[in-house]
Amino acid sequence: MSVVGADAIDAFEAPGPGFWQLDRSHFQGGTTPIMRWLVPEAVQSAYQKQWPILGVPAETLSFRFVNGFTYTRMRPLIRPDRPSAKPPPAFLLKVGSRLHPEFRRRTRAARRNLEHSPAPTVITEWHAETRPRLVAQNLEFGAVDLPTLDDAGLADHIEALLTHIRWTFEEHFRLHGYDLGPIGQLLVAGNRWGIPGGDLLGALVGASPSTSAPIEALRRIRDRLAAEGSTPTSLDEVAATSPDIAAELDTYLRHRGPVLFAGYDLDSPTLGEMPDVVLATILSGADERIHDPDRLAATVADLRGRVPDGGRDRFDDLLARAREAMDLRDDNGPITAEWPAGLLRLAMLEAGRRLATSGRLHKAEHVFELGRDELPSIVATGTGPSADDLAARAAERDHQKTLDPPQTLGDPEATPPLDALPGPLAETVTIILACLTQLGMVDEGAEKHPLRGSGIGSVAFEGVARVAENADEAFDRLQPGEVLVTRTTTPAYNMVLTLVGGLVTAEGGPMSHAAVLSRELGIPAVVGAAGAMEAIADGDRVEVDPVEGVVRVLP
Repeated sequence: MSVVGADAIDAFEAPGPGFWQLDRSHFQGGTTPIMRWLVPEAVQSAYQKQWPILGVPAETLSFRFVNGFTYTRMRPLIRPDRPSAKPPPAFLLKVGSRLHPEFRRRTRAARRNLEHSPAPTVITEWHAETRPRLVAQNLEFGAVDLPTLDDAGLADHIEALLTHIRWTFEEHFRLHGYDLGPIGQLLVAGNRWGIPGGDLLGALVGASPSTSAPIEALRRIRDRLAAEGSTPTSLDEVAATSPDIAAELDTYLRHRGPVLFAGYDLDSPTLGEMPDVVLATILSGADERIHDPDRLAATVADLRGRVPDGGRDRFDDLLARAREAMDLRDDNGPITAEWPAGLLRLAMLEAGRRLATSGRLHKAEHVFELGRDELPSIVATGTGPSADDLAARAAERDHQKTLDPPQTLGDPEATPPLDALPGPLAETVTIILACLTQLGMVDEGAEKHPLRGSGIGSVAFEGVARVAENADEAFDRLQPGEVLVTRTTTPAYNMVLTLVGGLVTAEGGPMSHAAVLSRELGIPAVVGAAGAMEAIADGDRVEVDPVEGVVRVLP
């Protein structure tokens, strides 16, 4: 029986009561069964636990896949399964939100968090405890020699990885409550001071050492190669240049090689599977583009001067907290999501090779059609769906990737007026909306030119466009200095984006991962140019103009 069977091909129906919105920032359709199990569980569980602590006036974020595409719905605290298109009278909401026991608890939590942010404590715990523990666990999984395991041992390894990744993904979403909060507070305050969000985000440049760490590791290798006068043509030649270079490369690949770098799903490659990309990234680094501290100081001074008298101490405090949170946000994804997922992918590839060799699968890659419980079982005992069934699932997923999903499903729900909520709850919602807007996840309603978006950088760049729905398609043929045009990026792109001369994404806003990476790496970019995938053809010559926030296709 097909795992995808609940999704009728080509039919997009609301997966439950209420109003559902498409989110293509992470999954591009045709999502694998394990991710369709993993992500909704982790998202909903994390927010259901954390939002009462943070004072968010909603139960959780409902997360569903329809034909392999992601749809989300904010699940209300009251009558979540009986949505209404008409809001309750404002006076009833005002009274109810002050008398209802859960609203009262959320109001107290929101007030407490606004007065004494829990983010600094969580950030300190991340660097001192959580991050080192996760890195050690990921390295331990990565050190397992998969081909030497017997089938039972490989099944046990996969089961352990599935348990590990279920926890790390929930941790990933939990941490977003603490990395986005301080940034949102800065954005809300800036809006009240008349400072646009994009300007404020420019003051967060250089706040993400985790973004520049892979580049620093590759720079050390490149500098040593230059000192040796070596121009290698393979990673083996890089390692053979000297013991020091070999050790540096080994450390880099142990930490970065198993990471999904071009997407979030399990059918996206890890960096270690693409040695030519690693080599090109080593040889074509562009360190001179990394941000200038003097320019950052000038940006901060200009922003501070635009803050009204009496607000500058608050600006300094909010900016410092937002810079601390920005590094957690960019460090979080690769370690809690893309690295564990990459480790699971590598184990599944080993299983797929074995199952295909034995005739249990028609193709090794059909292993990605197995569900969470099916995978360990079929590896250990051969019990599970037939090869024909898995081939049919693969064809179904391939077809889903070609579909054009609607932006919304279900009937519109009423949005309660903010001024009817208690002050702390209204402020918390305002902070969330500010973050969602800058992430590009809220439609601001204005009609936009298809090649206009949020510009990152101060100098225009002209080059050949490499267009790909998934970045691994582009990196097969991307030459250093070309413009990558893709739908979205992951935080792990920081390992390879030094290859590109410019970046264009169809999704995202000034605070999206693509924007952050472009700022940190000094890459001219336009993000959120909604028509980029249709209006730009692979091989076109384009100008990426971040000052105007527009991409121009040149004659």
